[in-house]
Amino acid sequence: MNPHLSCLLQRAPALAPCLEDIQNAFEAMRCSLAGGGKLLLCGNGGSGADAEHWAGELLKGFGSKRPIGGGLLEKLGAPLAGQLQGALPVIPLTGFLGLRTAWQNDCDPDYVYAQLVLAFGRPGDTLVGISTSGNSRNVAHALETANKLGLRTVAMTGAGGGKAAQLAQTSIRVPSCETYLIQELHLPVYHTLCLMLEEEFFPAAAI
Repeated sequence: MNPHLSCLLQRAPALAPCLEDIQNAFEAMRCSLAGGGKLLLCGNGGSGADAEHWAGELLKGFGSKRPIGGGLLEKLGAPLAGQLQGALPVIPLTGFLGLRTAWQNDCDPDYVYAQLVLAFGRPGDTLVGISTSGNSRNVAHALETANKLGLRTVAMTGAGGGKAAQLAQTSIRVPSCETYLIQELHLPVYHTLCLMLEEEFFPAAAI
C-alpha cells in the first residue's frame, strides 16, 4: 500500500473502504499528467471551494517547496526560477465569472461545467466532479461530456454516490450521508492525492 494511503487510514479509519478507489483515482490523474494532460475540477458550494483548494495545493508546493531545476532552471535563470515552484496543470472550473454569469443569463445553467469541459478538456485529461449527494446536475453533465470527449473521469461523493458515481469511471464514495461530514472526509482524501502526486512528479522535493 502507498505510504500516504497508510497514513490516511491511520488518520481517518472510516475511509478504509475507499482506499482502492483513491488509488484508482491517483492512477487516472498520474496517467493524465504523465502524458502531458491536465486535471479539471468542479463542484458547487463547499465542494466548489474544495475544487479551488485542491487546485491550489497542486499549482504550487504542498508538502514541499518543489524548487525549479534542470532545463527549466536554465531557461528561466536562477533569479526568476528561485522565486517559483514546480506546478501541475490543474484548472478549477469554478472560476470564469464572466463566462458563468453570461451562461446563466443566456443558457441552461446546468450545463455551464459541461461547456467548460468542452472548452478545456482534451482526450487523456482527467475531470474530477465533487458532489456530496452525487446528484448535482451541472457536475453530472460535465462528467457525461468528459466521458464522450475521451477524458478520464473521477467522482467524489457521499455514500449514496448518486448520478455522478454512475457516470464516473472511478468513484470515491466516502462513508457518510450528511453533507458536512462528507465534506470533512473529502478534505483528507484530496490532500492525500496531492501528496501522492507530488511524490510522483517531484520525488526529490516530496516529504
